[in-house]
Amino acid sequence: MRIFNRSHVPWLIFVVLATIAASWIYFGNFHPRRLPAGFGLPPWLVQKPSEHRSVGGTPLGLTYGTIAFAIFIFATLFSVRKRVVLWRLGTLQRWMRSHIWLTLLTIPLVVFHSGFRLGGPMTTLLIALYVIVMVSGIYGLALQHQMPRIMKERLPAETVFEQIPHIREQVVIAAEKMRDSFKPAPPKKTDAGAPAPSPLKTVTSGSTPMASTVGDISTPTARAKTVVGSTIIAAPLNPSPSVAAVGTATKPEAPLPGVASAKPGAAEGDADSEAVLVEFLERQVLPYLKAKRGERFRLGNSRFSDDAFRFVKLRVPEVYRSRVEEIQAWCDERRMLDLQTKLHHWLHAWLFVHVPFSFLLLMLTAWHAFVTLFYY
Repeated sequence: MRIFNRSHVPWLIFVVLATIAASWIYFGNFHPRRLPAGFGLPPWLVQKPSEHRSVGGTPLGLTYGTIAFAIFIFATLFSVRKRVVLWRLGTLQRWMRSHIWLTLLTIPLVVFHSGFRLGGPMTTLLIALYVIVMVSGIYGLALQHQMPRIMKERLPAETVFEQIPHIREQVVIAAEKMRDSFKPAPPKKTDAGAPAPSPLKTVTSGSTPMASTVGDISTPTARAKTVVGSTIIAAPLNPSPSVAAVGTATKPEAPLPGVASAKPGAAEGDADSEAVLVEFLERQVLPYLKAKRGERFRLGNSRFSDDAFRFVKLRVPEVYRSRVEEIQAWCDERRMLDLQTKLHHWLHAWLFVHVPFSFLLLMLTAWHAFVTLFYY
């Protein structure tokens, strides 16, 4: 929740006025000489002399402590309110604003209750827990204020956090399908009366989309970057006698740029390009896409990834570069998912400190109040 908006202004004014009033009453009772002339307390706000040496045991000190303890209870109820959606005791936004500002109000209340002293071991422990709770809460508030801006700048498209494992699995499956599509298919039984196939590798024109990209990866980044249905188009090489028997005159077509010609060794050129892609997929891409923590791999670094894919594009013909870009889009997608996971953990990790210490502080404060009221 962003704290710098108009809805927080009334709470800010209330906390400032309450802090001024609490300070005025405290110094007017315990240090009246420190107040400026003309700012003395009226008689009805001056407490009667007390036998307690510490400020916390006086009526005014107990009042400060009671108000702070009541705010602790209310702040704890906020976690319950977030889980019980059917409650109609105000919206979550109002509970959040009151949670923030009332807990900030406890800072002067706790300080005045303790009289600017730590006291015994129990009081010291309570103050230490209180400092941990407040520091972690302020840290979390700062993260919630800054993290949306950071995510907007560094993430081109945000994905639902719960869908990240499924999307990573989709990317791995797509990469494995592309790798398998490059591997030679097992030999099939041919009809004895059929003409013998050409010994050279034939790439048909108008080929269907690759199996790796038939199912679109359902993420905004993937839809923006992935090349869906990349095809390789080339003229058939060495037409069979059955085609020549038709009697139609055919003109030899010029090969497309980057496609091996019908000369000896052309098939080996395509095979070499696919071998390069298979090796790159198996050695670097798939281990990176399957890893739990991608930042440990070199492809997790954007600069190294750009250099690696630029080098792979130089090793393959032009017609294969669209597939290299498709692989690069998958790696970019994985990098963005890892970044979003990291920012999400940073955004919520502070709760593992704030929440348990808050409950511990509440229980020890209740015990402290019980012992103070009935044994001292």
